[in-house]
Amino acid sequence: MNASKKAGTIAVSILLWIVIIVAVLFSITVLVNKDGKDVASVGGFTPMVVESDSMVPAFGRGDMIIIKKCDTAELREGDVITFHTVINNELALNTHRIAEINDEGNGYRSYVTKGDNNIAADDHIITDGDIVGRQVATLPGFGKFMTFLSSNLGFMLVIALPMLLLLAYQLYHLISVVIELKKASTLEAIEEQTKKLIEAERALAAAKAEKAKEEDNR
Repeated sequence: MNASKKAGTIAVSILLWIVIIVAVLFSITVLVNKDGKDVASVGGFTPMVVESDSMVPAFGRGDMIIIKKCDTAELREGDVITFHTVINNELALNTHRIAEINDEGNGYRSYVTKGDNNIAADDHIITDGDIVGRQVATLPGFGKFMTFLSSNLGFMLVIALPMLLLLAYQLYHLISVVIELKKASTLEAIEEQTKKLIEAERALAAAKAEKAKEEDNR
């Protein structure tokens, strides 16, 4: 029984951590996708959902990429970077490959970027201040899962419902512990009362024996 309870507790803890990690990843992804200016990150790493096929075959729509903050002086032609730019007259984030680096003097550089699946380079030339970070990993298809999470159904099924179930389990566990403690306290009280009754009976028996002895002596 104890072994099964321990296994259940471990399973619940693992599930809880999985839900927490997914929730954090989801929150960061939503912040990144909705805010074109301030980019959220954890330990310098930022997950992003790919929304176009401009970088196929490196990665495409529905994938997730991981961006890491970097020193722009270490960037080289061929690196894939995420940067602030303007798309359809709106501030946005884009992730393309560096096609050309130009030295502007005084330690400043400008970058020409291009999608692997695009014929022409990007219209806007970017500078060091526009760069968010370098792409360091790809999670194929995981972006679709995060997109599903952004829907009401996905959020309810993957985050809200498991959290509610875990909360219910923890509440049940707490109630069980309280009941067990009360049972233990009640048993201890019963044992103590039984001990006193036994001692009283022994004292009464001893008194009766003493009285009988006195009557015999008379």
